Amino acid sequence: MELRFYNSYSRQIEDFRPIEPGKVRMYHCGPTVYQRPHIGNYRAFLFADLLRRVFEAYGFEVQQVMNLTDVGHLLNDADEGEDKLEAQARKDQVDPWQIVETVSQQFFADLDALGVRPAHHYPRASDHIPEMVTIIEALIEKGHAYRVGDNVYFDVSTFPRYGQLSGNKVEELEAGARLEINEEKRHPADFALWKSDPKHIMKWATVFGEHGFPGWHIECSAMAEKYLGKHFDIHTGGEDNVFPHHECEIAQSEAANEQTFVNLWMHTRFLQVDGGKMSKSLGNVYSLDDLAERGYSAWDYRFLVLRGHYRTQVNFTWEILRSAKESRAKLADWRSRLQAAMRGGAADSPASIGAVTTARQAFDAAIADDLNTPEAVAALFTLRNELVHAGETGTGTSEAALALLDHADAVLGLFEPTADASEDPNALSDAQVEALIAERAEVRAAKNWARADEIRDALQAAGIVLEDTASGVHWHRS
Repeated sequence: MELRFYNSYSRQIEDFRPIEPGKVRMYHCGPTVYQRPHIGNYRAFLFADLLRRVFEAYGFEVQQVMNLTDVGHLLNDADEGEDKLEAQARKDQVDPWQIVETVSQQFFADLDALGVRPAHHYPRASDHIPEMVTIIEALIEKGHAYRVGDNVYFDVSTFPRYGQLSGNKVEELEAGARLEINEEKRHPADFALWKSDPKHIMKWATVFGEHGFPGWHIECSAMAEKYLGKHFDIHTGGEDNVFPHHECEIAQSEAANEQTFVNLWMHTRFLQVDGGKMSKSLGNVYSLDDLAERGYSAWDYRFLVLRGHYRTQVNFTWEILRSAKESRAKLADWRSRLQAAMRGGAADSPASIGAVTTARQAFDAAIADDLNTPEAVAALFTLRNELVHAGETGTGTSEAALALLDHADAVLGLFEPTADASEDPNALSDAQVEALIAERAEVRAAKNWARADEIRDALQAAGIVLEDTASGVHWHRS
């Protein structure tokens, strides 16, 4: 299947052509681990997971890297101000490395709750100082960077393509906005590769001095190059990464290595909350725990995100999350009914197989068209509605539709993994469920209604849903 994606660099949709046939190497900007990520942050990480799933579902071998920024990310995303980790450490009165460990573990737990497949590498910036120094030295040697004391800056005037990704023009970038006034710089848009500050807690002795730490941008260039090479397929992030972060990554990597850094740049839009930005002052900066307290799972939030295209803003409200939960439950219930129908020996009709084939084509076409997840999800609901209305048991078909749902689950991540009944000593096996259903039929025939109700209650308590139909009793796990 031909995949087509929007390239933020060229500003157009392009056919995807991997550098190495059948293989994809991609890098995703991960969290700055100074605070637990909120649900807005997770939109970008869910997008990265969607890409991973799509490539693997359609037969690609994937090498995926997501970094953890644990030093050098300053409060205003520019070259001045306090390090986010150190500011948080001072506020909490703890060692910054303690915060790194705590937040990193929270991040991985949240990814697991969201059904995100683990990346192949989660490099930390602080573990890759030598790689950063190597690139910086190469930039100085080639005339793309300059030292002012123990500070090192990239000279944007030496890289004519600076601004291609973001649309910014160097001559229009003056001090202000995200560019701080710094008399050391030749131009306000020049950015720090290495900073010197004896007061900085996290610092390293290098050829640039005794008390230095890296600039935020050089970190990703170094880590991406180490794990994926100097030229790789895809780099992603949130829309806020376009400038200055990704713009600077391109400049320093391509200036140092004299070749294309990344073939395809992809960015997801922000998550809005109640139609606006998240704000601590408004009390709408939510974590996954906040969702759980209101009865929603991380998978409900995942589905909410999937219902919006990654290049459009998605609005979060509790009402929209409730709708997402209900819609996902409908798909899960349909899947359980299909599984029950298969146990009962239901056969696929030619008409139902044709409907599934049409739905599969629509699903795949939507995914191939720049990851149009809203259309892909709509294809599943169209099929569900058609088959439910056509089937006597409310299923219509079983095997073919189940195969499509399994495929959709692999691509999108729709259903929470169910616990294996054989591993739960308190769970009922299929054989035990069938035996209880058979006993219930016998006691009902004998008009022993009390025992029949007792069995139904026991099955319900075990998460078994019974449906008495004209063709017999059907059951599925809730």
